[in-house]
Amino acid sequence: MSEKYIVPEKTRIGHVHLKVSNIEKALGFYKDILGFKITERIGDQAVFLSAGGYHHHIALNTWHSEGAANASKSGVGLFHAAILYSERKEFATITKRLLDESYPITGAADHGVSEAIYLNDPDGNGIELYWDKPRSEWPVKADGSIRMYTHQLNLEELMGII
Repeated sequence: MSEKYIVPEKTRIGHVHLKVSNIEKALGFYKDILGFKITERIGDQAVFLSAGGYHHHIALNTWHSEGAANASKSGVGLFHAAILYSERKEFATITKRLLDESYPITGAADHGVSEAIYLNDPDGNGIELYWDKPRSEWPVKADGSIRMYTHQLNLEELMGII
């Protein structure tokens, strides 16, 4: 039997590609609310969006989903796509933007290692927006492994940093 394979340490998830029912409706969320920039568009069937000039972090298409119903909350499929902000202030700013826009937030949590808010895009795809706390602040168990939890996020304190 071959040796157990372990993924290289610097491997990252590069992008998420979502099926959506309507490109313009999806762009109203990903571009106009979250602030991603379009890097390429293929007519009214696909669009690629980026932060910071990368080729794409998010791709949206209607190739098999134009006009389809929202994503199912039960059954198999993507639970959520997570968007990581590098600074807590950036995370606070997007959270405030969503609150100011009255965009429905489905959850908010302090996970010990991170702070996160949860919402759904216009097609019902779960989205997590989050910020990782410094590793030195991550809670650990006696054996040295990470101890994540789900506590209520203090939104008032978070909004106080901007």
